[in-house]
Amino acid sequence: MPLAATGDLVAAAAGARTAVAAFNVITLEHVEAVIAGAESAHAPVVLQVSENAVKFRYGRLLPLARAAAAAAERASVPVALHLDHVQSDDLLRQAPGAGFSSVMYDAARLPYEENLVATRAAADWAHSRGIWIEAELGQVGGKNGEPPLDAHAPGARTDPAEARAFVTDSGVDALAVAIGSSHAMTTRTAALDHDRLERLTAALDVPLVLHGSSGVPDDELTAAVAGGIAKVNIGTALNIAMTGAIREYLAGRPEAVDSRSYLSVGRESMARAVTRLIGVVGAPPPRNG
Repeated sequence: MPLAATGDLVAAAAGARTAVAAFNVITLEHVEAVIAGAESAHAPVVLQVSENAVKFRYGRLLPLARAAAAAAERASVPVALHLDHVQSDDLLRQAPGAGFSSVMYDAARLPYEENLVATRAAADWAHSRGIWIEAELGQVGGKNGEPPLDAHAPGARTDPAEARAFVTDSGVDALAVAIGSSHAMTTRTAALDHDRLERLTAALDVPLVLHGSSGVPDDELTAAVAGGIAKVNIGTALNIAMTGAIREYLAGRPEAVDSRSYLSVGRESMARAVTRLIGVVGAPPPRNG
């Protein structure tokens, strides 16, 4: 089916008080696994390509983006393409021509006023081209070699009043909030601040996004969705599933050299993880048309 729009999937999830799962992809095996897992769950899904993934692919967006779009168009469930954690304005401007309906523009590393100015400019540009835009306020650490986030540090978590002003003044369509999760966690030990999430949900009229969800236990994810999270970003969990399956396969077969043998095992493991995690966040059934 035609590519879905991220904004439509998130709006449908928010209206149903559930969440759409958004998975970061690095290789074609990631793409195929996410789609296969979503088809098994009979649920829509978002494929996310981060700026870091583009850097890994020699700085070229189109090869992975076009492969993802081709796979998505052959899926039996709605699939959207999202460009994630974009700091480069040059990369932002490649989004419309590469099949992306949405972008997460990441200026959260900047002081508040600079974040606001940069995000407002990105939102104006994106909206003039029909692109849905997400931003981040607060500190969801663990990206680009950052040290592990102290989620309890003063000022780390998103302030509801500041978030309301930021959304109003920036014009973004969704906001990623810092409520205790961190990127790149390999253990599922994050404890979320559900009281803060409740206040953020009450203060804002745009969908809320949870980043760093791989480190969040199932019950915490379920509670976050019930509390107002409408888009759940997952990346590291897929890499853990893929790497673990490949390690186990090769440990028992030291003679193996055909990459298809172990990549297929890794892809199947990721697909199972996708199906399970979609079940945890409770994505609604896909809508046709």
